[in-house]
Amino acid sequence: MSSSELRRTALDATHRALGATMTDFAGWDMPLRYGSEREEHVAVRTRAGLFDLSHMGEITVTGPQAAELLNFALVGNIGTVKPGRARYTMICREDGGILDDLIVYRLGESEAASSHYMVVANASNAQVVLDALTERAAGFDAEVRDDRDAYALLAVQGPESPGILASLTDADLDGLKYYAGLPGTVAGVPALIARTGYTGEDGFELFVKPEHAVEVWQALTKAGEGAGLVPCGLSCRDTLRLEAGMPLYGNELTTSLTPFDAGLGRVVKFEKEGHFVGRAALTEAAERAASEPPRVLVGLVAEGRRVPRAGYPVVAGGEVIGEVTSGAPSPTLGKPIAMAYVDPAHAAPGTEGVGVDIRGSHEPYEVVALPFYKRQK
Repeated sequence: MSSSELRRTALDATHRALGATMTDFAGWDMPLRYGSEREEHVAVRTRAGLFDLSHMGEITVTGPQAAELLNFALVGNIGTVKPGRARYTMICREDGGILDDLIVYRLGESEAASSHYMVVANASNAQVVLDALTERAAGFDAEVRDDRDAYALLAVQGPESPGILASLTDADLDGLKYYAGLPGTVAGVPALIARTGYTGEDGFELFVKPEHAVEVWQALTKAGEGAGLVPCGLSCRDTLRLEAGMPLYGNELTTSLTPFDAGLGRVVKFEKEGHFVGRAALTEAAERAASEPPRVLVGLVAEGRRVPRAGYPVVAGGEVIGEVTSGAPSPTLGKPIAMAYVDPAHAAPGTEGVGVDIRGSHEPYEVVALPFYKRQK
């Protein structure tokens, strides 16, 4: 796809004016970094960073049977989500394979508004999720609407982010819990303010109309000047989520894995009423995982300097015992780190003799529990 065919966010000119290095991400022209990705990473860990996430896929589901449709289409129990709250869940194929991991927001502040939900899909899967929800909506009194063009999405992340945002909003940020969202204004602009970050830090996501994106970005930039806020690209977002042990679709999650294979069987709610897509296959997957534990997602910390990449074999005793799913230098730990699926016999933290085959050389790695990094609250 040529750069002229890529979709551009409402902040495209702003990124270019800031000198961003742009990249094709899921058909969008997105900022990879503005300067040093390591400095952007450290800013989010110690101060604050500002992200454009407008490539994410917003899908609105409304109607009297919106909750019933989502309970059928997704593996989670969406009917129990309270107004103003959000839930992490997945959409699976009939064979149990993961199509995408999602965040579902129940919009509206009263039970009467219970029929209004927003599903946020990963950019690379937004069309797949939209098509699946549309197909699965047959027979339900509910409407599935593609709202990708209705929103720009900005995120401010890091320990200074509550103070920065508080100076610009009338919303009660102190009362906004993790995995919640509420309507408010930011710099005088109507916004849905959410707290469902993907960096391991506290922070907020701001869903606004695209025509308001630039003024909100500029207001946050100005409000964050004294707190050390910097614009951040997708490159540091990846190292931040890796340190926080958060799975990325296409790396830790794929259609060849069920939620039980990914160690995320807890998101599948068999106790909810009625059939849901993948129920039979996921029941089998749960039983299989109980009797023959699948490979386990673990953390690996390098003893040397070589960086493991996705797809590299994990080895022990001359045998391949797993595969790296994500790897990068960790600015916080000062060493290369990776997430990998490994055989259960080698998954315990501190397991001896584990290495990664990096172009034929077996580099030693320490097996650790995820996450690599946990913020002090």
